[in-house]
Amino acid sequence: MTIKTDAVIIGAGPCGLFQVFELGLLDIHCHVVDSLKQVGGQCSELYPDKPIYDIPALPVCGAQELADRLMEQIKPFHAQFHLGQTVTHLAQTPEGRFTLETSAGTRFDAAAVILAAGLGAFQPRRLRVRGAEEWENRNIHYRIREPEKLEGKNIIILGGGDSALDWTLELHGKAKKVTLVHRREEYRALPASVNRMKSLVNGDSLAEFHGHVRSVFEQDGGFGGLEIAAHDGVDHRIEADEVFVFWGLSPNLGPIADWGLDLDKRQVRVDTEKFQTNVPGIFAVGDINTYPDKKKLILSGFHEAALAAFAVQHHIHPEQKIRLQYTTTSPLMHKRLGVED
Repeated sequence: MTIKTDAVIIGAGPCGLFQVFELGLLDIHCHVVDSLKQVGGQCSELYPDKPIYDIPALPVCGAQELADRLMEQIKPFHAQFHLGQTVTHLAQTPEGRFTLETSAGTRFDAAAVILAAGLGAFQPRRLRVRGAEEWENRNIHYRIREPEKLEGKNIIILGGGDSALDWTLELHGKAKKVTLVHRREEYRALPASVNRMKSLVNGDSLAEFHGHVRSVFEQDGGFGGLEIAAHDGVDHRIEADEVFVFWGLSPNLGPIADWGLDLDKRQVRVDTEKFQTNVPGIFAVGDINTYPDKKKLILSGFHEAALAAFAVQHHIHPEQKIRLQYTTTSPLMHKRLGVED
């Protein structure tokens, strides 16, 4: 059975969720497909507890909290989600519509397609050293799901970006010991986080180490920790109960790369009026798109979603005059939002 709809959004991260809202205000119905088994994209998958400080009117908002708030906001529009599946096939019909099929066999017939897939079907960069594979998802992890369970444990955190520093600071004083391991002395994280980490380093509850991971070692038949090669060539054994790897993501556009879109490396080129790709009817918002002076901010993605929604409306209904109506005063907007007096 083929599902006929106005639009299919590929990606259920913050930008994809806000795209549902903007389309809903214009009475455009959509289905959302995401390769992950839950909504929220990278925010929910990799750092659900990470604080975000640049969402308007919210001085601080957890990444998972942001996804939850967006889901609450789009409730009036009854979008249908198809999670744990990827779009494997996309083709344009002679009438200008699009046929899509997912890895789960779900088929769509859509008037428009919006790519909000972030970095694509991303995977965390894995720890590929001797002995690591055996302990993955047991003692070696790529995200922290339940930080309260790490209390009193010896933790190694690998990485030099914001996620690694944020979790180092978050777990300091809760875990028995946190050892931050980075391949070089320079960090990619915010300078304030780096400075705070260095001020807390004491060798006991928080240690900083520079070098490369050589292997996993076992102890008494169980997980022991990591063998690290320091810059002076000396190997050190660092004991740990758990290891968390924050080396970033390995982006992969997957089938999207074969859809005839104008690509710049792993991103899709769009215009800045409609956020439309080189294929009329296919739009892209958020981290997956690129244009001159592109800024990879959630805030920017929200702006792109708003403008793309009007472009989608014009693409689907070119004969209709587009009227900008305000949610504060428009009875029609109130009706669609379910807030009629």
